[in-house]
Amino acid sequence: MHRFLYCTVAASLLIGLPAQAQQTAPARYHVQNPATQSFVEGQVIDARTKRGLPGVTVLVKGTRNGTTTTPKGYFQLELKAEHQVLVFSSIGYVTRELPLRPGQTKLPTVALQPDKRQLNEVVVTGKAKSRDTRPASPKSRRQQTETVVGNMDIPADLSGLGSSAGTAPVDYALQGRVAGIAISPSGGYLPARPEPGAGETYASIAESGFHNATKDPLSTFSIDVDAASYSNVRRFLQQGQLPPHDAVRTEELINYFQYDYPAPAPTSSEPFRVVTEQAQCPWNPEHQLVQVALQGRRVATEKLPPANLVFLVDVSGSMMGEDRLGLVQQSLRLLTKELRPQDKVALVVYAGAAGLVLPPTPGSRRADILAAIDQLQAGGSTAGGAGLRLAYQVARQNFNKEGNNRVILCTDGDFNVGEQSDAAMESLITQERETGVFLTVLGVGEGNYQDKKMELLADKGNGNYAYLDNLDEARRVLVRQFGGTLFAIAKDVKLQVEFNPALVREYRLVGYENRLLAAEDFNNDRKDAGELGAGHTVTALYEVVPVGARATVDPLKYQSVPTAKGSASAEVLTVKLRYKEPQGSKSQLLEQPLTGAPHPIAEASENLRFAAAVAQFGMLLRQSDYRGAATWESTARLAEGAKRFDPDGYRAELVRLIKLAEGLHPTSVEVGIR
Repeated sequence: MHRFLYCTVAASLLIGLPAQAQQTAPARYHVQNPATQSFVEGQVIDARTKRGLPGVTVLVKGTRNGTTTTPKGYFQLELKAEHQVLVFSSIGYVTRELPLRPGQTKLPTVALQPDKRQLNEVVVTGKAKSRDTRPASPKSRRQQTETVVGNMDIPADLSGLGSSAGTAPVDYALQGRVAGIAISPSGGYLPARPEPGAGETYASIAESGFHNATKDPLSTFSIDVDAASYSNVRRFLQQGQLPPHDAVRTEELINYFQYDYPAPAPTSSEPFRVVTEQAQCPWNPEHQLVQVALQGRRVATEKLPPANLVFLVDVSGSMMGEDRLGLVQQSLRLLTKELRPQDKVALVVYAGAAGLVLPPTPGSRRADILAAIDQLQAGGSTAGGAGLRLAYQVARQNFNKEGNNRVILCTDGDFNVGEQSDAAMESLITQERETGVFLTVLGVGEGNYQDKKMELLADKGNGNYAYLDNLDEARRVLVRQFGGTLFAIAKDVKLQVEFNPALVREYRLVGYENRLLAAEDFNNDRKDAGELGAGHTVTALYEVVPVGARATVDPLKYQSVPTAKGSASAEVLTVKLRYKEPQGSKSQLLEQPLTGAPHPIAEASENLRFAAAVAQFGMLLRQSDYRGAATWESTARLAEGAKRFDPDGYRAELVRLIKLAEGLHPTSVEVGIR
């Protein structure tokens, strides 16, 4: 549905804009007269719980003009005439009509009453005990069931599976669902939640399998310092839901955390240090686990180059709410307080169109920057492509050859005007990255969150990607990791690992499925890859099947096994790495071999043990075919024993999330057994 733009910008912010912006911005971001606005907005809540209701139908009575509420119960609806009546309806609730006053654009909170008359259909997901102890077949158990929810006897038709003459008490440790309403342990009812990730988009991930080291000795991939997947997974778990499998990118879970790797030597000309280690694989003791890691050089904030930043903020209707535009504003305020006098910030917004709200402004003028941020309001459709074009244009016009030039995009990714397809957005970003302007993507929101699109933008824009599930995450990304998030020390960083078939039979890269490169891409300087920020770490894990262990694939009958070169070598593998300077065009090469025997997992470094625990966590969430002997309990125990280095408390948080995920993981239950 098309939404009209509603973004108020103080006229004073438009003074001193470039001539082109002065001609266009007032027409796109003008102060509207409330009496002429043609939309209405508000929030729908449950009258009993006072919580926002998702999925409520909001309809103009007598028309087909309507919308549905967001996961927090918010809505915005275009109106085409005055004196209209809105109808609010949802399964399990009493339908309510509300007349609008002429010119009314904001409704008071609309509370819907639960409708007890609809409690005559039930699908029970709990475990029931039988009053009849006679043995019965699984089929008859399903057909002869009647359950008690609270104090009500409800025929358990169970979607046409049959009926019975008896009753069975419900095990209230689990919940049922009544006509779209969740039954609580006390017999009450709450609105049923949508499926985890419903309305959100995630790139499909086909998990990498094992490769034969003789026939395929090279593993090549781009580094990934993004951490959006971890904070997004945390959002699902803290809301009492397991995340969709494709929302779990194991490498991003691993790289969310800080590791205590040695820093590059002060005399080294390289911007990072390569660290390797091998140990017994905790989820498959017959295999080995190899860790390949990079530690970026740390740079004090005062020594970082000047920044030319363009805040690009989505102010479309889908960004309405404190967990969306409100969180973005809070996050940018935090970042503004970190700016130095030599830094400059511009502010571009987009909804139905794009406009320059704040011209490049020195970091010393914080009051002006904060005032521009404070005045943003959400409303309208989403011209994401136009916003990106304008933001890059502003960044190019103020390009600092000696500094860090970057666009910071803040959005839920819900583009619906201009470039919409992934291919079109990729083409736009690919063209713009050649100018030397980097991209940081900050994602917010839920219910319509477009993770797939935002990951693509950051990947193709020489940038990084974070998901802000709360203000603390914004503080971690924009304050505590100020240098790593916004200042690149190397770009187009690629890793290529060559395995020695004399010692390695097979190998599997854990994660990085959407970062894999062809072997020939490693030496191709035109092939894009990831960037590394100041102080950032990158960690990759390989599960290795050593020679002598059981192979994952049977030996071939009609193929001769070639003699492995370097069979007398003690080298397990060689790590090769290519990178460019932030403004460079020619890559540089590093090589480092790994030798020696693997340690027992208990004797491995804390860095490797914790990374292994996070990898297990990711595989369990994804229900990976390669999770081996991993369990929630063993994963929590491994993480618990590897959190001595925990400067910000996130390793302790992981242990809590593992236990939370274990409690949410489905178990086999029987319904209405007789």
